[in-house]
Amino acid sequence: MGSRAARGDFEWVYTDQPHTSRRKEILARYPEIKSLMGPDPHLKWIVSGMVFVQLLACYLVSELPWKWIVFWAYAFGGCINHSLTLAIHDISHNVAFGNKQARWNRWFAIFANLPIGLPYSASFKKYHIDHHRYLGGDGLDVDIPTDLEGWFFCTPLRKIVWLFLQPFFYALRPLYVNPKPVSRMEMLNAMVQFSVDFVIYYLWGLKPVVYLWAGSILCLGFHPISGHFIAEHYMFLKGHETYSYYGPLNLITFNVGYHMEHHDFPSIPGSKLPLVKKIAAEFYDTLPQHTSWIRVLWDFVFDDSIGPYARIKRQYKLAKEG
Repeated sequence: MGSRAARGDFEWVYTDQPHTSRRKEILARYPEIKSLMGPDPHLKWIVSGMVFVQLLACYLVSELPWKWIVFWAYAFGGCINHSLTLAIHDISHNVAFGNKQARWNRWFAIFANLPIGLPYSASFKKYHIDHHRYLGGDGLDVDIPTDLEGWFFCTPLRKIVWLFLQPFFYALRPLYVNPKPVSRMEMLNAMVQFSVDFVIYYLWGLKPVVYLWAGSILCLGFHPISGHFIAEHYMFLKGHETYSYYGPLNLITFNVGYHMEHHDFPSIPGSKLPLVKKIAAEFYDTLPQHTSWIRVLWDFVFDDSIGPYARIKRQYKLAKEG
């Protein structure tokens, strides 16, 4: 458990991200893929159902002994909350109500945020746009760990700790890497979220609030579903920075595993990404892919060549100057 990761720096490249050119090639050959772009009419109903299931769970756990709160938070509630963060990921691309109803998408993301317990949706959208536009961008893409993370979390035991602490790094890293002014929507997100937290506390006590918060923190950390954080962009094979996973966990994660397809076509809802792969199969079948998020976590911890430093980075000089 004490061997250090072999990497001492990120993988620096001097080429553009591959998604832009592949998108152009695919659309030139299969222009019908454009018909998949646009809102998903089912998304708002699925998300609403998940929110109300969690509100019902808040009532039910209020009568449970404390020893069961964390168990159900990890085994059930946190899975729903993690799935809701991925619904918010989809909503951030305006696929709930379409681009013409951008404000409705923002407000609906705040609604989807309610069971997560902590304000998340507005800040996520602000930074996620940069993740797509400047994938791997030094000082721009806050999805990439800092040098301190790469240097310190370099042994199997430390990498396990890093996985547990992932929610905190994702929350705090933007403030260090690419700080931006707090927006009005972020303030509204926080105001609505903490007001609902207080109402839940007033109605049913502290246990439901702990259930929601604990579920979000635990299931965004060291949890099988969280394998997607590592699977998406960590460099398991040299030169490849985005990977897809086509396994069954896509059923509860809004197809976030179809990640190459998502970065190629971010305006296509997760529910339709399997159609992208089916139509343009020759573009994706030969690319590296993951078969298990649990295996991804295992390899991340115990493979010396993989760690927080196993990310491709590039400079976007014009973007920084602009």
